[in-house]
Amino acid sequence: MLVRADDAGRRTGRIVEVEAYIGATDRASHARFGPTARNRVMYGPPGIAYVYRVYGMYDLLNVVTEPADRPAAVLIRALEPLDGIEAMRAARIAHGRAGAGIGRLPAHRLASGPGLVTAAFGLDRFDTGTDLCDPASTVRIAGPARSVTDDEILASPRIGVDYAAEPWRSIPWRFVIAGHPSASGPSRLR
Repeated sequence: MLVRADDAGRRTGRIVEVEAYIGATDRASHARFGPTARNRVMYGPPGIAYVYRVYGMYDLLNVVTEPADRPAAVLIRALEPLDGIEAMRAARIAHGRAGAGIGRLPAHRLASGPGLVTAAFGLDRFDTGTDLCDPASTVRIAGPARSVTDDEILASPRIGVDYAAEPWRSIPWRFVIAGHPSASGPSRLR
């Protein structure tokens, strides 16, 4: 689960979709360029937030996953909101990621995409470097609301990496809870 506890209150979401980006040889990973000012945190210890901007408008949350000097991260693509639904709506409005119908939007769609996750949780590039494993952190990863079995998880190619050469474009490193209504895109079969 992703948890944020700050002046806006407590927001909790169950992580239902992720994508893996593994190493400097992964042609879809930011690590393919070697260490840069933008991606340096990927080369650090695991459990650290790596938030970057895409298309000049969306901030995306990644969690560094490997030991120092082995750049890898998992992109949090979608969450199922559990607590703090109204705080998530307010954060989406504050981040400019809400239309006129945000009050009518079903709760399960509030964080159903990587840019919506950061908007609903009030995260941006300034959160890069946050220790997501520190229980005192305002934003952190917590134990699961319930465990998920392997047969509930579908694997598919990552979304939005058409620029990467094969085999990197087609590797099934997107993982989603099958049929979950908060998933960001189609749940393709393994």
